[in-house]
Amino acid sequence: MEHPEPQPYSNPDKPAWPPVPVPGKPGEYIGQASAADDVEGAVADEPAEETEPDPEPTAGSSLLDELRRQIAKFVILPSEQALDAVTLWVAATHLQPAWQHAPRLAVVGPAKRCGKSRLLDVLTETVHEPMLTINTTPAAVFRSITEEPPTLLVDEADTIFGTPKQAEKNEEMRGLLNAGHQRNRYVTRVVGNDHTPHRFATFAMAAIAGIGDLPDTIMDRSVVIRMRRRAEGESVRPFRSRRDIPALHDLRDRIAAWAAPLVDEAADLEPMMPVEDRAADTWEPLAIVADLAAGTWPRRARTACEQMVSAEAAAEEDHPSGARILADIRRVFVAQREVDSLSTEELIHHLRQDPESPWAEWGRSGLSPRDLGSMLRQFGLKPGNVRMADGTQRKGYMRNKFLDPWRRYCPTVHPVDAAPTLPQG
Repeated sequence: MEHPEPQPYSNPDKPAWPPVPVPGKPGEYIGQASAADDVEGAVADEPAEETEPDPEPTAGSSLLDELRRQIAKFVILPSEQALDAVTLWVAATHLQPAWQHAPRLAVVGPAKRCGKSRLLDVLTETVHEPMLTINTTPAAVFRSITEEPPTLLVDEADTIFGTPKQAEKNEEMRGLLNAGHQRNRYVTRVVGNDHTPHRFATFAMAAIAGIGDLPDTIMDRSVVIRMRRRAEGESVRPFRSRRDIPALHDLRDRIAAWAAPLVDEAADLEPMMPVEDRAADTWEPLAIVADLAAGTWPRRARTACEQMVSAEAAAEEDHPSGARILADIRRVFVAQREVDSLSTEELIHHLRQDPESPWAEWGRSGLSPRDLGSMLRQFGLKPGNVRMADGTQRKGYMRNKFLDPWRRYCPTVHPVDAAPTLPQG
C-alpha cells in the first residue's frame, strides 16, 4: 500500500512519520489540512486585535484641532500628549459651570526661557474670561469669582511660593488655589463698616506658571506641563499681539459658542477614566470635552491622562520629601529580612548605603535623625523606644508602624522591593 508523500514539518529536526488516514474519509490524513483550512486556520490561529473605531467627529473636534495648531505655532510643548492636554484644558474653561472640579494647569520648568510665559500669552487670548493675577491680592481674586468664574492666570509663581518665607507670606493665595479646585468651597470675610460676615466663592480654573515645582498641594490638583528650553533647530512663530490676537479671539469665540449649549450635557456625563481619585477628578473635565468633541479626541485625552499622571507619580517617588522615603525604608526592612524594628542609626546607615538614593548627600553631611523624623512626621510616624537583639533599648522605628503608610502611599511592590539589594546587617 502506497502512502502519499508526508507533509513537511516546520521543524526539520523532528522525524517525518507516515501520515495516518482519517477513518471514513478516504484521501484525508490526520494532520493534513485542506486548502480551505489553510486560509481559515491562518485567520483563526492569529486573530486580529479588534479596536473600537473612533466616534464620528463633531464640530467641536475641528475646533480642538484648530486650537491645537494655534498653540503649537507659538509654543513647543514637551510632548504630543501635553499639547493635547493644554488644548482640552483651554476648551474646558468655557464649560466651567458644568464642572465639579476645576483643574489647575501647572506650567513649570527648571529654568528661565522654557516657554512658560509665552504659553500663558496664548492662554490669555483663548480661555474664558482671563484674569491675570500679577500683584493681585487674594482678597481681590476671590471677590472677582462669581457663578460664571473667570480663568485665573498666575505667572512667575516662583516669586510667590519659591522659598519657605515667600510661601508662608502667600499662604492665603495657596489656600485659595487649593480650595478653588472643588465646587462649593468658600472663604468667609467681614465686609463693610459694620464688619458683616460674607461668603466668597473660590471655584475657578487656574493656570499657574513658574520656575520649579509648585507646592505639593497645588501640583496634586493640576495637569502638570513640564516645559523645556527649545533645542537647536526647534523654532516657533514669534507672538505679535496686533497680528495674532484677532485670530485667537475669533477661535476663542467659536469655541465658546460651541460649548455654551453643552453645559447641561457636560454636567451629566460621567466618563470612564484610566486613573482614580484626585487625578480622575482633575482630568475628568478634559475627558468630557474630548467626548463631546468626539473623533480621535476621546482616545487621545485618555492616552494623555494615563501617561502624564504616570509620569508625575514616578516623579513623586523620586522626590525625597514625598513617598520616596517610605519606599526606601521598605527596601531596608526587606533587605534586613523583615526585622521587627531598626534603631534610627541603623536605618539611616542603610538608607545612606543605597547608591541610587539621595540620602548620603542629603543636607550638609547626609541624612540626619532630625531630617528623617521631619519627613516621616507628615505620615504620622514618630521614633520610639525599640528593643535590640542584645536586649538594649534605643530610639528607632518599628516595622508594623509603616504598614499602613506603605499601603497608602507606595502600594506597588517593585522587583527592587522584593530583593535584598542593600547590605545585610
